[in-house]
Amino acid sequence: MKHYKKENIIDLEKVKRLNIINSITGIKPGNLIGSMDNDKTTNLAIFSSVVHLGSQPALLGFILRPQLNVVRDTYNNIMSNKLYTINHLPENYTLNGHYTSAKFNSDESEFKFCKFTEWFHDGFDAPFVKESSLKIGLKFQESIPIKINNTIMIVGSVEHIFVNSEALSEEGYIDLEKLHSTGIGGLNSYYKLKKISSYPYAIRNELPDFK
Repeated sequence: MKHYKKENIIDLEKVKRLNIINSITGIKPGNLIGSMDNDKTTNLAIFSSVVHLGSQPALLGFILRPQLNVVRDTYNNIMSNKLYTINHLPENYTLNGHYTSAKFNSDESEFKFCKFTEWFHDGFDAPFVKESSLKIGLKFQESIPIKINNTIMIVGSVEHIFVNSEALSEEGYIDLEKLHSTGIGGLNSYYKLKKISSYPYAIRNELPDFK
């Protein structure tokens, strides 16, 4: 087994260090975040940092990279419009989704160039991805600066959820395999999601006979 101490990690070549550190967390959710500026120009960007923050109220967060010296359209749009969407990346659109990370001009929409379809819900002024099987509309609540590396966590409240009915159980469980959602490993590797099993609520006095 390969062992990297902190000093070894610091001394790694930049690209190798990026690849290792972005891979050690395992499979992350692949999501497309849709937003729109005040001129109604839409923006779409791929993220693998979306996290659950709470269910009551329903809150999701995601991490934005440092805002220093680089224009971040997603951040600017959310700050001005306060609305945005999070859309599961479909497994047959991974190449399209990957290239939303290219550096487009602020007046160019990734929806157009990467062949995704804008879809709007009445009264919600941010674009959803029509091709996605699970779409979430969010309202900005707060931004939390992470001072050690100048990143920002954006926290939003869940205002709308659109999910394909066949993937939703009566109890509210969502089968990500049936949604054909995508996972991301590292910076540029994409994975299909396959359900292994479902287990009951874990109780200390009901431990199974582990193999």
